[in-house]
Amino acid sequence: IFFFSSRRRHTRCSGVSWARRCVQETGGINAEYMGILKYKLKYRKMSTTGKGGKARGKTASTKQVSRSSKAGLAFPVGRISRFLKQGKYGERVGAGAPVYLAAVLEYLTAEVLELAGNAAKDNKKTRIIPRHIQLAVRNDEELNRLMANCTIADGGVLPNINPILLPSKTGKTKEGEIEPSQEV
Repeated sequence: IFFFSSRRRHTRCSGVSWARRCVQETGGINAEYMGILKYKLKYRKMSTTGKGGKARGKTASTKQVSRSSKAGLAFPVGRISRFLKQGKYGERVGAGAPVYLAAVLEYLTAEVLELAGNAAKDNKKTRIIPRHIQLAVRNDEELNRLMANCTIADGGVLPNINPILLPSKTGKTKEGEIEPSQEV
């Protein structure tokens, strides 16, 4: 580490900030400064110890752990983070945003799949088809509100007949005959 004289005191600097201050003091790049800077940048060592004195660097036996496994999720946090950055939804993307979004997507997927599995079981099927997803979503009030503007391909429609269209049930007369539902 090199010292250079400031107006008031000796300042201790390293790397590029040292070179910038040298250039500002001298008004240009000096050959001596360039030689010292090249030497420093070539032979500098990255410190693995922090303030505590213990080694904080990664050892060779340390395995990489994905952000999904750290959060205990099945959905890919890294991929969602990449999509958020590439989508230009904002200038910056925080570290917690993709984790939160992955958790929400995983919850919604699990909810829809559980209800669709129940619908498949009710129809005595072992495989979930789009019809079962449609029945699951439309029969659940909150999911129906969430996916109100979505169309599920090959989902069909809910079986529904307006009560007005059904034939009305009539009461019995005194003779025991049934009254006709329509007047002639």
